[in-house]
Amino acid sequence: MKVITVLGLTGSGKTTVIEGIISELKRRGYTVGSIKQIHNENFKMDTEGKNTWRHRQAGADTVTARSHQETDILYPGELPIYEVLSHYSQDFVIMEGVRDAVVPEIITCKEEELPVISPLTIAISGRYANNKDKEYKGLPVINGTLENKHLVDLIISKTPVLMPDIDPKCCSKCGYDCRTFLSKLLKNEVKQDDCVLRKRGISLRINGDEIPMVPFVENILKNEILGVVKELKGYKNNSNIEIKFLSD
Repeated sequence: MKVITVLGLTGSGKTTVIEGIISELKRRGYTVGSIKQIHNENFKMDTEGKNTWRHRQAGADTVTARSHQETDILYPGELPIYEVLSHYSQDFVIMEGVRDAVVPEIITCKEEELPVISPLTIAISGRYANNKDKEYKGLPVINGTLENKHLVDLIISKTPVLMPDIDPKCCSKCGYDCRTFLSKLLKNEVKQDDCVLRKRGISLRINGDEIPMVPFVENILKNEILGVVKELKGYKNNSNIEIKFLSD
């Protein structure tokens, strides 16, 4: 799964750019999901006094509103973005206004403003692209409505498979934190396979979902398993070991 985020202030053209990206990706046959960050602290879909609200007040941790038109699953509070993304399986997920993920960014702003870019920015779009400028500080300026094919070409070529966001205190064997690694990847200074998490000798899946592990945790788990398995009849060096069990 590949993920990008479109960032900019209200009125800068974020949603229009995202509409163009989604429609062009769908035209090319990709599956697409989206996430919209709501910055209004008072926003909530649940309405006080309604049945779903009453379920929550009675103590339900997760509430689902299911109808013929849609199914809405309501979690309490703001879930971490990587937990939200774990519910997606599309080829691409396009996020609007989400800043707490290690993903490429497209920046939008108004014509009279200057784009606020970061090392993860791959393009400038939105209303700023109505100017005659085709480049800003070495980054392409692309009209998300008139040039959405060009913008999607860039997204496809630049966006890697979703990277984790690991605390550098736990994993920095590549020499960088995850955000810096992605910035260098976007500049072709490293390859995605240089990430040590992609070179694992052990895989952990829970209900089919692969769980990323930092090298320290991986080594502990691997050594503990090998310490037991080596004592069993039938063990051979360089064997492919599979263990499956149901937790209590």
